[in-house]
Amino acid sequence: MKDVLIQLFERDLKKLISELEAYKDEENIWKVSGNISNSTGTLVLHLVGNLKHFIGAVMGNTGYIRNREAEFSLRNIPRANLVEQILETIQIINVTVSKFEEDNFSSNYPLEVFGKPMTYEYFMMHLQGHLNYHLGQVNYHRRLLDN
Repeated sequence: MKDVLIQLFERDLKKLISELEAYKDEENIWKVSGNISNSTGTLVLHLVGNLKHFIGAVMGNTGYIRNREAEFSLRNIPRANLVEQILETIQIINVTVSKFEEDNFSSNYPLEVFGKPMTYEYFMMHLQGHLNYHLGQVNYHRRLLDN
């Protein structure tokens, strides 16, 4: 389980970097239009905040303190800074998950994020799906708004 999680999170976070780098105009990373209310930059901040909190802080005791409100309110952070934050998130996940005892994936995650108990295994699958959901949005955003 540990190796699979590390590989999948790293693969998809690197894909997020590729999407950021594929923008022709860096300003478009922060663009919104019509019913698209979250820019790619906002989604990147949300994803790294989410993963640094739920994997880094909760599982790995990194001391990271999440500011979810800022994930959705900050703007115009340079692409290079966003990439740096993603790379830092990859490192946090790699270290945290590699140190996690394999047998503990069947134990309950310490937070009831959805209002009921769930295992680490279940929540890690949720976090991976959440990453992919927003990665798809980023891809669509880039193709639609980076003309």
